Amino acid sequence: MIENQKFRPAQVIGPLGEPLTLESLPPPGTTRWVVRRKAEVVAAVAGGLLSVDEVCERYGLSLEEFAGWQRAIDRSGMPGLRVTRIQHYKSLYERQQRY
Repeated sequence: MIENQKFRPAQVIGPLGEPLTLESLPPPGTTRWVVRRKAEVVAAVAGGLLSVDEVCERYGLSLEEFAGWQRAIDRSGMPGLRVTRIQHYKSLYERQQRY
């Protein structure tokens, strides 16, 4: 996995196609998480810019919260990260799993 590699890229491609660097990520201690910021952090981990542990420490997130962001993106893309849509997507996936 990328986390185990010693080489870290200087930048990765963000969710909107823009380059992301450590400096362009949300600042440490961010408390207002909009969809774009969540997606940028997930992209940074996927691209190897930060590890999951570093993200959780930097932003004060639990592993479960970050994993939920990753699952939401995998299932529904950026719209799945919207807080107002969580219940809608949750019930949709529960129905899909039954069939």
